[in-house]
Amino acid sequence: MSGPPAPVAAVRVAVRADLRALGAAPGSLVLAACSGGADSLALAAALAVEAPRAGLRAGAVSVDHGLHPGSADVAGRVRRVCADVLHLDPVLTTRVAVGRTGGPEAAARTARYAALERLAEASGAVAVLLGHTLDDQAETVLLGLARGSGTRSLAGMPAVRGVLRRPLLGVERGVVRQACAAQGLDPWEDPSNADRALARARVRHDALPVLEAALGPGVAAALARSARALREDADALDELAAQRDPFRAGAAEVADLLAAPAALRRRWLRRAALAAGCPAGALSAVHVDAVDALLLRWRGQGPVHLPGGARAHRTCGRLVLTPAGAGPPA
Repeated sequence: MSGPPAPVAAVRVAVRADLRALGAAPGSLVLAACSGGADSLALAAALAVEAPRAGLRAGAVSVDHGLHPGSADVAGRVRRVCADVLHLDPVLTTRVAVGRTGGPEAAARTARYAALERLAEASGAVAVLLGHTLDDQAETVLLGLARGSGTRSLAGMPAVRGVLRRPLLGVERGVVRQACAAQGLDPWEDPSNADRALARARVRHDALPVLEAALGPGVAAALARSARALREDADALDELAAQRDPFRAGAAEVADLLAAPAALRRRWLRRAALAAGCPAGALSAVHVDAVDALLLRWRGQGPVHLPGGARAHRTCGRLVLTPAGAGPPA
């Protein structure tokens, strides 16, 4: 008896390995986050097969961002496919309000992840699987390079963050599309994927093809490998930074900060900025550079204004980060 087509098998193997690594108790619920696109649809189809084999329950969750006129219809279609074709149960749907912080892509992502985490908790799900592929990872690395970001940003998307898991980071986008076709699944094409007003769309349709043409095939895979290596480095440095953080109640001695390696100091500055209320999606390397200048290029300058209304001050040999609305440090 022959097995499934190779693309279908590739997606299932990736999901099977992730469920094994999850190590959930028998009968636990695992959800696939499904937008109706090829990656999440292939993921949901694979979960429908692999979860029961692992003794787990398979469900789905769909988030309607309300960003285009037909979004409610798309959400309804996703719900019907997941329930009636893939036989996932439960199939959860929710609509979110997308803010503006960090730009349209970051704001939508923030709203989506918050909704997924909330629905996972409400339903008792032990994990929510996301359909990001190897190509998505490569695009994320290129976007980080273009922004001049640090190691953490260049490390790309993590395979696991809390309840959210990405089993397809080693699977190419073309494979998931072939998997959908092989199973008779008709993906929805998100119009934003072709909107060159968005940076990710330009990377996908312009930058990566140019790199492939100039350097040969395999650029996306190489970028994804680089992300894995950088993530290992970033994780190790983050652990070291957490073990010896000089900030107490938003303040640290300038001498302690200057005595530390730059890789640790900048991590401490970022952590302190986040603790002062800076939105993670809006806090960039440029902001950390500006705070670092209060240490490395001190000329008696005034406070650095940060996203979310936070401020960084240097006073009396200390660096102090205060949240929005707080008065100047004593």
